[in-house]
Amino acid sequence: MTSLVAATGLLLSACATGPNMQAVSGSYQCGQLSVNVANANDDDLLGVDYQGKRLLLKPKASASGVLYVAPGDHETSFLSKGERATFTVKGQAYPECLQAGALEMPFEATGNEPFWHARVEGEELLFNRPYESGEPEKIALETTVANRHGREFSGELDGEELTLKVARQLCEDSMSGAQFPAQVRLELNGEVFQGCGGDPERLFRGAEWIVEDLAGAGIIDRSRITVEFFDENRFAGRASCNRYGGQYELTAEGVSFDYMHATKMACAPALMNQEDRFLELMSKVKLAAIGRNGELVLTTSEGEEIKAFQSTEN
Repeated sequence: MTSLVAATGLLLSACATGPNMQAVSGSYQCGQLSVNVANANDDDLLGVDYQGKRLLLKPKASASGVLYVAPGDHETSFLSKGERATFTVKGQAYPECLQAGALEMPFEATGNEPFWHARVEGEELLFNRPYESGEPEKIALETTVANRHGREFSGELDGEELTLKVARQLCEDSMSGAQFPAQVRLELNGEVFQGCGGDPERLFRGAEWIVEDLAGAGIIDRSRITVEFFDENRFAGRASCNRYGGQYELTAEGVSFDYMHATKMACAPALMNQEDRFLELMSKVKLAAIGRNGELVLTTSEGEEIKAFQSTEN
């Protein structure tokens, strides 16, 4: 069976790689990063707008998808594959870019009480039934709904109708409390099971988070503390005076920040004290979550919180 999504992607790719390359256009979400792309009507250039910036990229031959590269900078590129794309700036790869409602592939979802697990890849579902253990079963899927809110898939398992509905809304695991970027509803033979799905990294990566509160004490006026999450489990930012960075690990149980290092500039005593306090709190962080107002909340083992909001600066 050919899904609506797959058919759309094939059509876009076929058109874009023909003798007269057609424009790639649309809005994408690369984790927390919003990207808009459109033909610049100048020598087939592609305009890429993000964070108040604009890149002009030139088309380049590609074995797969439609590739645009910055003149003189092969480490800045936009590779479109229909509703999905890869965006890289000066070697930094953002999370997979998705148009509204699209899902990263493979897409995984789980539910509890009873436990079930589903993995969607292309037109196939690997599925562990509720109440049962053992090897997952393979099911041919058809995409029956594809819109800006999510996707709906249907299939048949041993004569039983199966429906998997995915909505792009924040979801919290009913047992661990871990957050995921999608709510999932599984319907099997008349029974309904709820769960969460998607890559949790997408909730945190792609944004510069500006700290506004340290353990309820606020921060010094006009000072700047930031946190950014990058590929390969790297994080970095400004700690008030100095730049800092390290490695992070995000699991179902929480998050940890390790191997932190910082530059050694000296600033006013008040800023240095604030910086020391921030780095101390970061070393104790055990949980990361998105709050009801879209803020990043990092919670230490002692219950103290660092709160940050996405940067609105260009």
